[in-house]
Amino acid sequence: MTNEEIKAEIAAGKVVLGIEFGSTRIKAVLIDSKHEPIAGGDFDWENSLVDGIWTYSLDEIHNGISTAFVNMKKDVQAKYGVQLKKLKALGISAMMHGYLAFDKNGELLVPFRTWRNTITGEASKKLSDLFNYPIPERWSIAHLYQAVLKKEPHVKDVAFFTTLAGYAHWKLTGQKVLGVGDASGMFPIDDKTGDYNKTMVGQFDSLVAPCGFSWKLSDILPTVLSAGKNAGTLTAEGAAWLDPEGTLEAGTLLAPPEGDAGTGMTATNSVAPRTGNVSAGTSVFAMVVLEKALSASYNGLIDIVATPDGKPAAMAHANNCTGEYDKWIKLFGEAATLLGAKFTKGQLYDALLGAAALGAKNAAGLLPYNYISGESITGFTEGRPLFVRAQNAEFNLPNFMRAQVYTSLGALRTGMDILFDKEHVQIDRLTGHGGFFKTQGVGLPIMAAAMHTPVSALSTAGEGGPWGMALLAAYTASGATEPLPDWLNKNAFASAKVETVAPDKADVEGFNEFFATYTKGLAVERAAVEALD
Repeated sequence: MTNEEIKAEIAAGKVVLGIEFGSTRIKAVLIDSKHEPIAGGDFDWENSLVDGIWTYSLDEIHNGISTAFVNMKKDVQAKYGVQLKKLKALGISAMMHGYLAFDKNGELLVPFRTWRNTITGEASKKLSDLFNYPIPERWSIAHLYQAVLKKEPHVKDVAFFTTLAGYAHWKLTGQKVLGVGDASGMFPIDDKTGDYNKTMVGQFDSLVAPCGFSWKLSDILPTVLSAGKNAGTLTAEGAAWLDPEGTLEAGTLLAPPEGDAGTGMTATNSVAPRTGNVSAGTSVFAMVVLEKALSASYNGLIDIVATPDGKPAAMAHANNCTGEYDKWIKLFGEAATLLGAKFTKGQLYDALLGAAALGAKNAAGLLPYNYISGESITGFTEGRPLFVRAQNAEFNLPNFMRAQVYTSLGALRTGMDILFDKEHVQIDRLTGHGGFFKTQGVGLPIMAAAMHTPVSALSTAGEGGPWGMALLAAYTASGATEPLPDWLNKNAFASAKVETVAPDKADVEGFNEFFATYTKGLAVERAAVEALD
């Protein structure tokens, strides 16, 4: 579209907005009627470890989303010379799982417990055994039940609990709802009904009945909505919460709030069976839309979640991905600055990550661990970032950076081995998105080597989850009756440019050699956790 056409759509309120709370950035993406991104704004933030709990405060949540929105409005004004006042549709997405619990007056009972916390091991195991269904430590129901087991006094007062996306949507609309994908990270979904599994809800109620709580589980969970459903409208209070400048009008249609898994699937056109995507940033997870149920629960190492339209999908999730090499890159940047070098953040990342492509295929005996937090999939409730090397290792920058990139996928590979080797899950395509893939010639080939399968990236992959959320909002606004995969194929991806990289044999062999050392070296990581506070 031309700038004048886009300007007219903005003025007429025909544009659609997606906002996603990532773990290190909140991003807003505005799209036009052709579903192309036309403006954006963001806000950098970082979780805090408070009394042993990874959290963000409600003030940080509010400041972050409003700042991202205002920055997006500024981008609109700068590009098109028009003020954004109206939206056709809006959607909120965020990191899945975690625990935001409120009393009957809407007051937060305990600080937000994010997905990153690995403090619910006892609850995770007991619920997985009770349901004969995987309940990973990150899931909201595991957080609730762990609080029950610990006899936390707030539990009796819970009137509503939800995810981060559900909270923001509630503030904007007054509606306590969730998209089915995000809801599937709170409590198991019955793929036949598209709602919480009633049998398991009853089992949970029976489990906690001796506690004498006044609530039943179905009373305090958000309502589940599938993609395309009307999830409410922006209230005057919600508009003021989102836009402190006061120019945004109320009345905008909202899509069901989704988790970052669902928006990642949408942004990579991976919502149909036998498609998959891998989202790699601060955390990393791979999603495969299933043709049939898995044969076992695997002690919660594999999540069973849902696509935004309710199909079952298997997720291998690792808490840690790029966070540690981000810190090393920052350190190298500080050193370069001391020497008088001038560069942008993008140039710094491209140079250092680009060096990884020149490293030895097996990383030459260098072994880092990126465990900033615990890593359930490899059995760690806490993490200690560390770096070790063999005495005869070739210690240079290319090998160091290749080892850092390899280790960012170590825990993910552990989970994917279950799906590929034990369940023999078949996929037609695996599409990547997230910051891991930004550097040309590095992310795609290394991911392909780690996954042993071709990996693709779309030209729109850089927009990631918020663009996926904007597409889901546009789908809701369209009133379409056709299935979500068909609508996406026709409206968003018909002319998409795709880059696909097949695994290189030498890269695969090199990664496998590194991965064997990684697996053996977990004993070193365990010793570090035990020895270092």
